[in-house]
Amino acid sequence: MTSQVNLAELFPSTAPSTTATNNTSELGQDDFMELMIAQLENQDPTNPQDNTEFLAQIAQFSTVSGVQDLVDGFGSLSSVLYANQALEAAGLVGRQVVTDSNLGLLKSDQTLDATLDIPANATGVTLYIQDASGSLVHTQALGPALQGDLKIQWDGMNAEGQALPEGQYRISAEAVMGGQNSAISVYTHNQVDSVTVDGSGTGILLNLDGGAQVGMSGVKSFL
Repeated sequence: MTSQVNLAELFPSTAPSTTATNNTSELGQDDFMELMIAQLENQDPTNPQDNTEFLAQIAQFSTVSGVQDLVDGFGSLSSVLYANQALEAAGLVGRQVVTDSNLGLLKSDQTLDATLDIPANATGVTLYIQDASGSLVHTQALGPALQGDLKIQWDGMNAEGQALPEGQYRISAEAVMGGQNSAISVYTHNQVDSVTVDGSGTGILLNLDGGAQVGMSGVKSFL
């Protein structure tokens, strides 16, 4: 009596892990077809292969193969999307971006710009600027402002009208709401000097002119 080949033993019901790598010990589509033919040729005439089981084996292989093709397809799509994102990020070099940070760089003969997030019912806004050591170098009353984004520019002058040196400065602000002063969100504008692409393909970082780095998710808007 000839021996019967059982594909169910060669192709288990669980799909292979998507992280597994192909090697010569794995069975591919051609191997499956050869084994299927061998199973038909060597089946016991008195106990032939059950049609339901046979069709289930074919469906099982098709499902596993289809899942792997889908995984490969998503991998290719992810690579394309990442490459497009890197290309778009490279196009930001030299442009100003609004980030989640309230730390900005003052340059000679330039203003330090930022956006204030004015809440509802704010009756007055005051701007504060500190140098790298934390010393308060500038205070400015902006008065009442409408709810929403308020763009401000600081010319780098202190209260005595003296030009302060280039460097990093921290901008903060308070708004009067219900008779009390409350801190509000401040987002500085920074120039993108260069772009760093993570070699592992998991992230893109924008290198700002002040030396800070920010991911694409940390950028609120582009100017």
